[in-house]
Amino acid sequence: MSQTVPPFADLLANCRHSAVHLETRDAYGVENEDEDFAAWRAGHRHTPENRDEWWNDFHSSVAEAVDRGVKVRRARIVSEPLSEYIRYERSCTFQNVLAGEDVRWLPRRMASDLLIPGNDLWLFDQDLIRFGLFSGDGAFVGHILSEDPDLIKNISESFESIWNRALPHDRYTT
Repeated sequence: MSQTVPPFADLLANCRHSAVHLETRDAYGVENEDEDFAAWRAGHRHTPENRDEWWNDFHSSVAEAVDRGVKVRRARIVSEPLSEYIRYERSCTFQNVLAGEDVRWLPRRMASDLLIPGNDLWLFDQDLIRFGLFSGDGAFVGHILSEDPDLIKNISESFESIWNRALPHDRYTT
């Protein structure tokens, strides 16, 4: 079934109360991050002081939503020791935090008794889920939307159980 999925910025712009993001993979092969990931591998590190170098449309969308009163939360379930990609992600999570996201980390070993969705997702205002689909090697495949109230209830409960167990970004160490 073919489905038109609006851009993330549009979904977040229509959000009124909350947007939650769940990440469960240990590697992503997202093309628009390739150059930055390569630079990180070569030793380059972004800092809060060089904001002009890393701030982008995503950060602006999140900051605008937060300024409107939308609570934006991100939970990452990660294997330990961390994969190279997750170490990279962790090194630039300060960007998400400065944009206004609340970020938490849950070591996979602490999630064994939790029911976890099979795909990464965004849940907007308890109304709409946008699942992110990835191939086995982490390449982005596409998105699927759902407004199914039973699925939204289950996803919301799952996210809250993950969130309540996860460690705040500033307290997560490996």
